[in-house]
Amino acid sequence: MDRPLSDGRKQISLALQGGGAHGAFTWGVLDEILKDGRIAIEAISGTSAGAVNGALVVDGWSEGGAEGARKELDSFWRAISADSLWSSGQRDLLGRFLSGASPASSLATAWFDWISTFASPYDFNPINLNPMRDILNRQIDFARMQKEDGVKLFISATNVRTGKIKVFERKDITADHIMASACLPMMFQAVEIGGEAYWDGGYMGNPALFPLFYSTAADDVLLVQLNPIMRKEIPRTAREIQDRMNEITFNATLLREFRAVEFVQRLVDQGVLPRDRYKRVRMHRIDADKALKDFGASTKMDSRYDFLLTLKRAGQRAARHWLAKHFDDLGVRETLILRDEIA
Repeated sequence: MDRPLSDGRKQISLALQGGGAHGAFTWGVLDEILKDGRIAIEAISGTSAGAVNGALVVDGWSEGGAEGARKELDSFWRAISADSLWSSGQRDLLGRFLSGASPASSLATAWFDWISTFASPYDFNPINLNPMRDILNRQIDFARMQKEDGVKLFISATNVRTGKIKVFERKDITADHIMASACLPMMFQAVEIGGEAYWDGGYMGNPALFPLFYSTAADDVLLVQLNPIMRKEIPRTAREIQDRMNEITFNATLLREFRAVEFVQRLVDQGVLPRDRYKRVRMHRIDADKALKDFGASTKMDSRYDFLLTLKRAGQRAARHWLAKHFDDLGVRETLILRDEIA
């Protein structure tokens, strides 16, 4: 059993999945955890929208603690929903940046679907327009975030040339690193960092769990999962099939890490691996399955503020429920049984 911190809080790490506008659910989860005050966040690993939320928490915390983090999350999600600030085309581009799945049907998004079949973003977006970079640079003080200590931050991207995952740490992260983590290759030009090109981190880690095992003291990891692993219905329409393919693709690396973690857990519990040399991770999860069951994958690009608030409130409710049910389990036992997930 882990001992609480001197102020009574329990220390955990967070793993935040990507999911476009559905990341507003994670906004709600984070808001509730920060407001509750009984949990100390040691580290965050995030991909795509999870990377955005993680960076906002880390930067906001540097400025004003838990309340600063909550305010920065609120400010960002309100900023990306300000329809009056964007032309129709810009909103579609912003939505595409946040999406990671097939968009809702409209003239503009139908055009994107059609044109991306025949042309790359180097053809139809030669100046590499993406309004998200400006929003991130306005919202986050990257220079301060890099030089200060505090909550550890890990952001994942996929190296285009090698096909391997690249994990960037807090001391190096800029808006470009977050852009790389959410760069959908058929919509945006690869983001170049240090002479290497990067695409969306979800292909190789959504999110990456391993940095939370090797670089942290906390043995409890809370996963905020937006993409369902299991669906009862068999997809039949072209859109449903594409959506399910995307869900499977963006969960594949997570399931591989589940298998690795469960294997080590089992060997530690059996005494094959010594506890003083191998980390015995306790996994937990808050998922959006119930909250998002009535929303198709196409709503991942819906940036209307009332929709984002709906998802935020759902995340808050899910976090309150989880805290009421499982807070006492932190430091004691896992509440996500990995062998059931990988069986």
